[in-house]
Amino acid sequence: MSRRFASLFFVLLVVCPAVFAQSSKAVSQPAPAADTAEVIRRFAAAESENKIARNNYTFTQDFDLLTLGAADSITGRFKRVSEIVYDDLGNRVEKITYFPPPTLVAMSITQQDMQDLAGVQPFALTTEDLPKYDIKYIGKEKLDELNTYAFDVKPKELRKGERYFEGRIWVDDQDLQIVKVAGKGVPEDEKNKYPRFESFRENIGGRYWFPTYVYADDVLEFKHDGVHMRMTVRFSNYKRFGGRIRVTDDSELPNEEDLKDGDKAKPAPAQSPGKPPAQNQEPTPKLKRPGDRP
Repeated sequence: MSRRFASLFFVLLVVCPAVFAQSSKAVSQPAPAADTAEVIRRFAAAESENKIARNNYTFTQDFDLLTLGAADSITGRFKRVSEIVYDDLGNRVEKITYFPPPTLVAMSITQQDMQDLAGVQPFALTTEDLPKYDIKYIGKEKLDELNTYAFDVKPKELRKGERYFEGRIWVDDQDLQIVKVAGKGVPEDEKNKYPRFESFRENIGGRYWFPTYVYADDVLEFKHDGVHMRMTVRFSNYKRFGGRIRVTDDSELPNEEDLKDGDKAKPAPAQSPGKPPAQNQEPTPKLKRPGDRP
């Protein structure tokens, strides 16, 4: 995120850990290095499989960002609902179904921001991505009904033009897939600030853990003032696609044409279209595997 009219990279989804009442138990002592390396190798392989599997699903993506003023009054909004589907040639595309004129004044959103929505928030640490990150094993931790391995993740090198995740991930100790992510996108600079976010996955089809909910509530401190933002992203209606597909990187889905109207948005009209969402945070998904349901 950045001040309006400044060049920006905007990473969505973010929240201070205190915002979530996520039940967890104390982290256990780290395992031996050899065991840790094997766990990392196995969960990265599972994440690679998970990423390929998600590319075979269609789903709904609902992105809602608010800027807030005094007493949490809404000062601007960017709302965009899309269907991630496939065209007749099997290409994965974003079909926008609801996109009222943005009313943001304190900040703006660009194509790179929407690419972060597709790539950084639903973070997947695949075998291919392992060389880019330093990974520190923290210990075992109980999240709701899941036993997980907790890892701190930090990029080894920040290459110009690339976006990275920095924060903590929780990996289910049975399926060896990420079930929760908390952190932010990096790098940032004086004009480009990024909120902390938490994202949650749910078990889809009994095998894969796909992202379903991301939340951010943060004040982005710029040089002269701060901007209070609140964002929710929901991924829903996952359905397996049965035809032939061309696998592409999620970050390639948005294009300049999609954002042309949004980038040129004028200040807010007298009345914003649609009913604004409730300002209170919704309950986070409870982490459980299908067999744990009563």
